[in-house]
Amino acid sequence: MRALHVPEAGAQPVLGELPVPAVTPGHVLIKVRAAGLNPLDNVLAAGAFAERFPHHYPLVLGRDAAGVVEAVGEGVDHVEPGQEVFGNVPLAPPIQAGTLAEYALLPAATVVVKPGGLDFATAAALPLAAAAASAAVDKIGVQPGQVVLVNGAGGGVGRYAVQLLATQDVTVVGTGAPADAERLIELGATSVVDFTAGPVAERVRALYPEGVDALVNLVGFTPADVPLDAVRKGGSVATTTMAPDADTLAAAGLTGGMVHAQPVRETTAPLAELAAAGLLAVDVEAVLPLERAAEGLGVLAAGQARGKIVVAFGD
Repeated sequence: MRALHVPEAGAQPVLGELPVPAVTPGHVLIKVRAAGLNPLDNVLAAGAFAERFPHHYPLVLGRDAAGVVEAVGEGVDHVEPGQEVFGNVPLAPPIQAGTLAEYALLPAATVVVKPGGLDFATAAALPLAAAAASAAVDKIGVQPGQVVLVNGAGGGVGRYAVQLLATQDVTVVGTGAPADAERLIELGATSVVDFTAGPVAERVRALYPEGVDALVNLVGFTPADVPLDAVRKGGSVATTTMAPDADTLAAAGLTGGMVHAQPVRETTAPLAELAAAGLLAVDVEAVLPLERAAEGLGVLAAGQARGKIVVAFGD
C-alpha cells in the first residue's frame, strides 16, 4: 500500500510502499477513503515526542480517517466488513500506525459508523479536532450569559469550539485574522479580535474591561503565549497547547489547565450526528490527493490553515 511515512528517526516523510497492516484483536482495518490532517502529524514527523513515547519505524503519519471496513479483529462486534466508518489512531505507545495510507488499522474504541449524511472527507475532518474542542468546552464549565474567549478560533479546532460554545448561550469572542472574521461570526462568534493587530489580552480587555469569564486557548508554543490577562479573576482556562502550570493559574486567580482530546466513539458519534444534521459545520478548507499530503502538512506547520485539510483517496 502507498503511505506517507517517516522511514527512520530524523528522516523526512516520504511517500512509498509499505505492507498492509495485519488486523489484530480489538482493532478495525479500513480501506481509507479520506484522512484528516492535524498539527500533531508534524509533531510526530519531527520526532518531538520520541522521549515520551517509543517510536517504531517506518512510522506512518496521520491520526484521523474515514473509509470502508476491510476486516475486524477478535472482540469487535459493533462494525463489520463493508460498512462505512470513521475513526482515529490515538497518541499511545508505540507510535507507528497512521492513517495517511491506503489502509489503516484503528482501535475499535474509536471507530464509528459514518452517518449517511456525511461524505468521507467531512467525516475524516471530525475526530481529533472536534474531540479536542469538546474537551476544552467541557473543561471550562461555562454558564449561559458568560463571555468566553477562543484564542485560535480560525483553526480547525477553534471553529468547532466556537460552535459548541454558541449552543450554550454564551457570548463567544474569537481571535483570528481579518479573513476569518466573517466566517467566525457565521459560526456563532459575537466578535472577532484580530490577533495580528496587537496583544490579544489588551485587545480583549478593550472590549471587556473586567475580563472574560473563560478562555479556550488553542495556539501558542509557550505558556507565556496564553493570554491569561484577558480572563477575570475567578475565571477558567482550558488549553490544548503549552499550558501555564497550576501555580501560574493560581497566582492569576484562575482554574483549569491542559486538556487532551479523547476521540473515542462515545465522544465522536454524537458530534458526527450533529454534523450530519447540519447543526455542526465542518469547515474543510482543502481536499488534496495523497501525493500532496506533505504540502498540506506544510500549510499546517506555517499556521496558514483555515479550517481542516483532508487527503482523499480514490476507490
